[in-house]
Amino acid sequence: MESISSEPSRGFLRLALTGEAGLLLLAWALSRWMGISPVQQLRPTLSSWVWGVAATVPLLLALRWVLTTNWPPARQLVSLVADQLGPLLAGRSALELAALAAVAGISEEVLFRGVLQVGLEKILPKILALAVASALFGLVHFVSREYTLLATVMGWYLGTLFLVQGSLLTPIISHALYDFVALLYLARLRPVSMSSSQS
Repeated sequence: MESISSEPSRGFLRLALTGEAGLLLLAWALSRWMGISPVQQLRPTLSSWVWGVAATVPLLLALRWVLTTNWPPARQLVSLVADQLGPLLAGRSALELAALAAVAGISEEVLFRGVLQVGLEKILPKILALAVASALFGLVHFVSREYTLLATVMGWYLGTLFLVQGSLLTPIISHALYDFVALLYLARLRPVSMSSSQS
């Protein structure tokens, strides 16, 4: 019985990982076309690691606010995401969720910050390149207007981190850590709410 119910979530994980790999392939193609090397943008230093971890804290505080506020749009957003993603993530191990978060952090940051933002800076002022890349990041995450807005703000935050720190590794770490905590929460939230409604 468990293997039958877990099959949709296994399919979702495969689909999500394939989609993220597709974004990485798109990033590679665009980087070749634009003459950009995202690998050179990584610039791994101790500072980029420390900033990446530290910069996750405001994201997690924002997530906590969204999850606990009584503001109706936030409540509707949490309910929508929990209903859509909760069943697909339920039963997944922390290792599987960590893999998904890591792949998402790498592929999305390479594409939106390492390629698009850097590429747009060749033809636009930095602040405008940041705004356009952030808006595109938000649109790719369209689930609802509120979710798109939050994703755009997150894109702006991660893009600013990239600009300030000068290392693509910093937003990759922040993005991946944030996604891991959010996915872990969603994966654990759904079974609890289902069991409480049955009792």
